[in-house]
Amino acid sequence: MKIKMEDRKFFALISRMKYINRWGLMRNAVSENISEHSLETAFIAHVLALYRNVRFGGNVNPERAALLAMYHDVTEIITGDLPTPVKYYNEEIKRQYGRVEEIAGEKIIGYLPEDLREYYRPLMGKTEEESEIWQLVKAADKLSALIKCIEERNMGNRDFANAEQSTLKAIRSMKLPEAEEFIKEFLPSYGLTLDAQI
Repeated sequence: MKIKMEDRKFFALISRMKYINRWGLMRNAVSENISEHSLETAFIAHVLALYRNVRFGGNVNPERAALLAMYHDVTEIITGDLPTPVKYYNEEIKRQYGRVEEIAGEKIIGYLPEDLREYYRPLMGKTEEESEIWQLVKAADKLSALIKCIEERNMGNRDFANAEQSTLKAIRSMKLPEAEEFIKEFLPSYGLTLDAQI
């Protein structure tokens, strides 16, 4: 099978996630890119899926949750990280931005060899078949944002105070016991110094 040059760009493009910074409207003590955020989200999504299976009688694939989380912001390579207040300003903007993300996802998938595209397409957008796992990924995404807010506060940056409160409120409104377990068991450690953590 002959592979065209455009079918070889996928991973070079993915590697550019490290150049897309998050929290563009905020003063950051330490910048965070979407590559770092996606890895942290994957770690958290994995444990949320384990919570669901071990503590709440669920049956989801923790490895799949981690994989979906790794790819959940890939379209931002093309779209950039649109700030939350803009992205969710109203339903029309939210709907139109969703369409932009779909187009960006298809463009990125187009940089894969044709025989691999069907395996990556479900990673670029939510599917009904995996809605339960995507719910956990969304919670993990929010928990990662909450952790960023806490870390910034711990460094004396008050710019994230409102974001911390609204993010915690958004997590709580999801009513996911797995997210509550993470908050209870793991979140307090993010306030500790390295010496106290080790």
